[in-house]
Amino acid sequence: MNFAQIGLQVPTLLLPRPGTDLTKWAVVACDQYTSQPDYWKTVENLVGEAPSTLRLILPEVYLEAADEASRILTIQQTMRRYLAEGTLVPQPPGFLLVERETAHGRSRKGLIAALDLEHYDFKRGAKTLIRPTEGTILERLPPRVRVRENALLELPHVMVLIDDPDHLVIDPLFAEPQDRLYDFPLMQDSGRVRGWLAQHPLLVQWVVEQLMRLANPVAFAARYGVEGEPVLLYAMGDGNHSFATAKMIWENLKRAAPDPTTIANHPARHALVELVNLHDEGLEFEAIHRIVFGVNPDHLLAALADFLAAQDSALTVLDFAAWEEARRSWRQMQRSDQHLIAFLAHGRAGVLAVKQPKLTLAVATLQAFLDQYLKGRAGARIDYIHGEDVLQRLGAQADNMGFYLPTLAKDDLFRTVIRDGALPRKTFSMGEADEKRFYLECRRIAP
Repeated sequence: MNFAQIGLQVPTLLLPRPGTDLTKWAVVACDQYTSQPDYWKTVENLVGEAPSTLRLILPEVYLEAADEASRILTIQQTMRRYLAEGTLVPQPPGFLLVERETAHGRSRKGLIAALDLEHYDFKRGAKTLIRPTEGTILERLPPRVRVRENALLELPHVMVLIDDPDHLVIDPLFAEPQDRLYDFPLMQDSGRVRGWLAQHPLLVQWVVEQLMRLANPVAFAARYGVEGEPVLLYAMGDGNHSFATAKMIWENLKRAAPDPTTIANHPARHALVELVNLHDEGLEFEAIHRIVFGVNPDHLLAALADFLAAQDSALTVLDFAAWEEARRSWRQMQRSDQHLIAFLAHGRAGVLAVKQPKLTLAVATLQAFLDQYLKGRAGARIDYIHGEDVLQRLGAQADNMGFYLPTLAKDDLFRTVIRDGALPRKTFSMGEADEKRFYLECRRIAP
């Protein structure tokens, strides 16, 4: 059931057959804990020989590893086996309501649906109905394409935001009696998740009507104070590069088809996501911090000063005796006319103050420099960290440097993307690493 005007499809989901240990089945998004291989080793030990989405994904900690190709082949074989053996069972067509409790005391609501990739474009400046909120790194797509291009199934870790301040799209559905499909604790003390199938035609109609209300061009222009701007209905929250990968594969399928119209109903045209209301009380934006590996911190800071000076900006480096003191001072020093970034390295902690910055966000200032500084620098690399404890542990190690960044106000997200375009990559995160979406539901993407 497709609603092309709003880029929405009612999906047919696949769920594990009754009796499956769902705590072992569901694992966290593959782009988490990329600098913590011990996490994934623990998951491997927990799952053992049980059916699990761990066997259907490639954790990004293993991307570009020597055995990547064999891992991908095994994933594809396991997908075929799970389908052939009945490990995965088709559900009636419908949306899926999701309630996720986290270990941090928060609870958020979501709606599993499929979005039309014809309404999405990850190129800079695109004004599509579905838009990335951060810049897409093209070189990150090929390994993801290798995982998905011959896969029979997709598993969503993509979370897409809608701007629904009146809470009319998703919340009312939870007031209606539904068939509960699952309710179980997530592994590694990551909270709990519950799911209900919403298949009644009136519930589907409600969702469609409320999304069409948000997509009304007149109401859109009034809400954001813009004129003549194409409607932004869906903004990528988590999983932008996975969604971009799905788009790339769909475009490849169209190019390969003798007549693209013959594959208009191909299942790969849509991608499965969880829709979440930006205004959900359980949705918290968290800053994504940076760890740089294999660098000399003194050299890096000197290069940063030169980089900023070339833009007529000025850098002041404030050193403190300990990380806790640097963090406390960082909080107290916050001002709107300068960028403040706390940092730590082996035996050093402090605050970077950037005066007269040329970019709007502190993360944009830092990322622009790091992109340039790390290019072609042998042995140096960057990772993106959600938790302060991991930042502190890794940043304090020799030849590393950690940068602590402020959080984006979530109410500013849609307006900023509409007016300024995509934010710098990894500007924000929707919660801590263990609050991310866990793989659970599946959908066929091959006929």
